[in-house]
Amino acid sequence: KMKYSVPQNGLVTIKVFDLTGQEVATLLDEVKEPGNYELDFNAAGLSSGVYFYKMTANDFTQVKKMSILK
Repeated sequence: KMKYSVPQNGLVTIKVFDLTGQEVATLLDEVKEPGNYELDFNAAGLSSGVYFYKMTANDFTQVKKMSILK
């Protein structure tokens, strides 16, 4: 599960990248109202390892690291 907040109306995207920078999944690409949200992420199609996810909302961008263990 991923939790995130949106301070104002706008397009929100959350994408997952592998260590080489290749996009492996798009988890969200929607216009959202202000508020707190929770997203279920099923990593069944990905192998174990380190990945990065990038959230973009209006002029805000954040990248975080995550590990997937199976």
